[in-house]
Amino acid sequence: MRRYSEAVKADVRRRMHPPHRQSVVRISEELGIHVMTLYKWRKAWRLQGEVVPSSEKEPEGWSAADKFTVVLESAGLNATELSAYCRERGLFPEQVSRWRQAAQDANAKP
Repeated sequence: MRRYSEAVKADVRRRMHPPHRQSVVRISEELGIHVMTLYKWRKAWRLQGEVVPSSEKEPEGWSAADKFTVVLESAGLNATELSAYCRERGLFPEQVSRWRQAAQDANAKP
């Protein structure tokens, strides 16, 4: 079993995270790392609470789980911190606000 350095894993993480959002297949082709290894790493990062979209889709096409993770991560941020958070991830504060409202609406009593 091949071992990869933390530098390689950091590069893969950067490629998977916004704003790059490269697909597992693309990263595998470019770096020569087996797709199952990449899926395993992505799963581990998600279990650690990181937002790692499953595709190169724009943020509005992200899964509900990824959007909810963004809402949770940004919940306690002030406007300046939220702007910085969004810039790092290729998001807009308005998107986060919409996702937060959707999460609240989903839990509203009928």
